[in-house]
Amino acid sequence: MISSGRGHLEYPEKTLYELLAQTAGDCPEACAMDLYGKKIRFGELLREIGRAAQALSACGIGPGDTVTLCMPNLPQTMILFYAASRVGATACMLHPQSAVKEIVFSLRLTGSRLVLTLDQFYETVLTAVQEYAEPVTLVVARAADGLPPVAAAAALLSNRRYGAFPYAGRGILWKEFLRQGAASSPLPPAPFSAGHTAVILSSGGTGGSPKAVALSDLAFNACALQARHAIGTEFGPGLSMLSCMPCFHGFGLGMNLHAALIHGVTCLLMPAFHIRDYAKMLLQKHPNYIAGVPTIFDALLHLPGMEKADLGFLRGVFCGGDTLPASLKETVDGFLRSHGASVEIREGYGLTECVTASCLTPLSGWHRGSIGLPFPDTDYAIVRPGTEKLLPCGETGEIILTGPSLMQGYLGDPAETEKALRRLPDGRLWLYTGDLGCLDEDGFVYFRGRIKRMIITNGFNVYPSQIEAVLQSCPGVREAAVIGVPDPRRMQKVRAYVVPAEGCAPDAASRAAIQEHLQTWIARYALPREIVFLPALPRTDVGKVDIRALEQYDESLPV
Repeated sequence: MISSGRGHLEYPEKTLYELLAQTAGDCPEACAMDLYGKKIRFGELLREIGRAAQALSACGIGPGDTVTLCMPNLPQTMILFYAASRVGATACMLHPQSAVKEIVFSLRLTGSRLVLTLDQFYETVLTAVQEYAEPVTLVVARAADGLPPVAAAAALLSNRRYGAFPYAGRGILWKEFLRQGAASSPLPPAPFSAGHTAVILSSGGTGGSPKAVALSDLAFNACALQARHAIGTEFGPGLSMLSCMPCFHGFGLGMNLHAALIHGVTCLLMPAFHIRDYAKMLLQKHPNYIAGVPTIFDALLHLPGMEKADLGFLRGVFCGGDTLPASLKETVDGFLRSHGASVEIREGYGLTECVTASCLTPLSGWHRGSIGLPFPDTDYAIVRPGTEKLLPCGETGEIILTGPSLMQGYLGDPAETEKALRRLPDGRLWLYTGDLGCLDEDGFVYFRGRIKRMIITNGFNVYPSQIEAVLQSCPGVREAAVIGVPDPRRMQKVRAYVVPAEGCAPDAASRAAIQEHLQTWIARYALPREIVFLPALPRTDVGKVDIRALEQYDESLPV
């Protein structure tokens, strides 16, 4: 059985920049971004993108080059993101809390020639750039830049250690970077090219190990246009989106930012998610649309000051990034109704390999437990895992999908690309998701679990195999296995099971040494919250580590 998306759309052959420029030309005075009260209108945003594009050109960056953005949700991030598109370059988005080795790996894989980061992450990024040992321009934005005066003063006070920046010969400030392009010649147009890689995002891959996903302009723009159609309500100038999902995540960049901006919707930027800030934004800014992972909506139920809040301003509430339990959906829906909202939470599903969401719960007619209907021009099917055999309605198998938002492939990994993208007898290219699900007779999609091993914590993908490899290299560790365990706030937290090497005691000192080793290689959000020592790891009949047994292990038992 195949479930086809409702409707058909036209997808213009335009770059990311061109689609945004078209919107800015239509509504130059509309507010594009609002950072804690400091607003940037669309016309101003386009001018700033032009300045940044001139600066990139002055650095010799153009078609075929890659720039890396190791940034949270800030105006400078989106300005450089679209500036890269303006000059025909590729934007690689990295978590700003990435470990040194992760940054070095990405720089080498993409061949980046420029890195933008925030002052508070400068030292880690500088270390990575120095280890990279290739010519690269390091640009540093200050946390205070772009904030209203009072907020800027507070940010500077909290970051006094960066007051003397820049250090000689080790990077340039954002404002100086922009000035470098002032004398550059006018830029030639960077026309649309179907084969151009516009964005690189990190993903677990359909096999569960870290991958760099290459996405075209068409894929990114198509996903944004499809999402607008699937939303089914007014979505344009005068409305706002609470953009708290991070820009280095497909959901954040594709839905919370790009989809909003190209339709003229104001992005209320949140550089980081904090529950109290989220409450303030809801109660003071009255965003019309909010999108997030289940942990955010679970937190919504407990936000301080929400007891008597009127949420009638909400026009859309969307959830993705992890499974939304039906019980949580019903609880959130009840909360919204009791606080004056006329909308319900709508769940979507997708992967970085198709930018982000590719199906969404419709405005009405929700089927309990489903993740919705496919986007326009997108088809879903269920096959026997790893095969081309279609399964009938109601039978669980591997979810595969096809449509205009599919990735170009995994950068530098043709073998994994071939496994994930397969041309079937119908002549179309299909994405094998590595996820289990089924379809009902009305075409609704149901997510049943993951074939691949991957942990999702606070909406971020964490790859056990990566952490296990680092653990195995740690002195004092003989064997290790990593799993995700339920957590009331994060949905899952990372737990590592470690078998100490001979002569190493399973004590607090060993645990601290392991954590210190991990911090050099693993991003902070992916670090194990728990390290449990075992005399041996459980094994299956064929000698593999028995992950299921570890998932059922009672950590309270004596070791």
